Amino acid sequence: MEFISPDLIKRIAQKYGFTFKKGLGQNFLTSQEVLEKIADAAEIDGGGVLEIGPGFGVLTNELAKRAGKVVACEIDDRLIPILDDTLSEYDNVRVINRDILKTDISAIIDEEFDGEKISIAANLPYYITTPIITRVIEARLPIRNFVVMVQKEVADRIAAQPGTKDYGALSVLCQYYAVPELVRIVPAGLFVPRPKVDSAVLAMRFRKKPAVEVRDERMFFRVVKAAFSQRRKTLLNCLAASFCSGKEQLSAVLDDAGIDPRRRGETLSLAEFARIAELLT
Repeated sequence: MEFISPDLIKRIAQKYGFTFKKGLGQNFLTSQEVLEKIADAAEIDGGGVLEIGPGFGVLTNELAKRAGKVVACEIDDRLIPILDDTLSEYDNVRVINRDILKTDISAIIDEEFDGEKISIAANLPYYITTPIITRVIEARLPIRNFVVMVQKEVADRIAAQPGTKDYGALSVLCQYYAVPELVRIVPAGLFVPRPKVDSAVLAMRFRKKPAVEVRDERMFFRVVKAAFSQRRKTLLNCLAASFCSGKEQLSAVLDDAGIDPRRRGETLSLAEFARIAELLT
């Protein structure tokens, strides 16, 4: 079923007495071009796809045309009968009524896709964007890529490079495990209901191994978290506030790493964070 027009989405809502819940971030896409961009970026090629938050099934419809199997995880039980209707022509789609933040994603992949590498696609509600992205990345799931529709400012933060205002701990986390690419800006007017801000399609292709080699990943991310904890302070002061070592010792560590202690965390590359973590380890 093709149902990307705003009028048709509104008619479906009226048919089922469905009201959009702002608290669940329910904004449904109405652009066929953007839907195709998302599906293209997922690089499905007949494989499996886990979709987070299918809504009325507008993206699910496009994914099902390309995938061997689509499992769509939807938190709102009011949408289940609507999805049964809008996706009735597909026998390769399974909808499950679950909260993705309380779901073992690894278990879903094992049970539904026999543990094979899959793609994840999602039009994420703004209020859970960072928790879901963080959870998917840190879980070390067997996935090829993760294509998400997110608030534009979140996409900018994930793809940001050192020395820019958007670069932060989320940038380092995502870029450590994946290669992010900003696929397309999506204006607010292409959604029903219309959100207050623009969105962006972001594709994260997972690396075969992390971007930098470290012996202790917990130490690496501890250093990263400390470096961005107080953005206006120098790297030395940020580290001193998070580690028990004195400033003199930390200054010596930074000197050994070839890093000026007066620099700020947002200027450091992943390789520089790795050098600090190795010396502290």
